Parts: sequence; structure tokens; C-alpha cells
Amino acid sequence: MLDSKKFLEKIVKYLVNTPEEVSITEVEGKEVNILKLRVAKGEIGFVIGKHGKIANSIRVLLNAVSARSGKRVILEILD
Repeated sequence: MLDSKKFLEKIVKYLVNTPEEVSITEVEGKEVNILKLRVAKGEIGFVIGKHGKIANSIRVLLNAVSARSGKRVILEILD
């Protein structure tokens, strides 16, 4: 089974120019996991996209991956 954190890491590393600066912190709860994403300065636009379309698509995919574990996943994109 694919881990939500690893799945997010793979997706984001393909979107940015400096994949080595991608960092993801996971905060686990009983029913909800929070994934806090940081990318290199100036590359946040690659992850968010116009009008947030890429970020919303990533969230949909994360929810699909995490549905098997029975936990919800919240993605926070940090500056």
C-alpha cells in the first residue's frame, strides 16, 4: 500500500525545479493526518498552479490514496 507522504513527495518532486529542497512533515492524528509541504522559495507557484488547480488536484489524489487506510489527509502548503 502506498503511503500518502511518499505519494505526495513523488508528485511534488516532479513539479518543481529543485526536488532536493522538498520537505514534508507529517502530523498524525486519530482520524486525520496533516501533511505540511515546503518547497524552495519561488517554486510554490508550481505546486499551487493557476487558481489553485494543481493544489486541488493533488488534494483529490491524496484523499483517494488515503481512503484505503480509513484516515483523511489534509495538505498544508507552507511559505
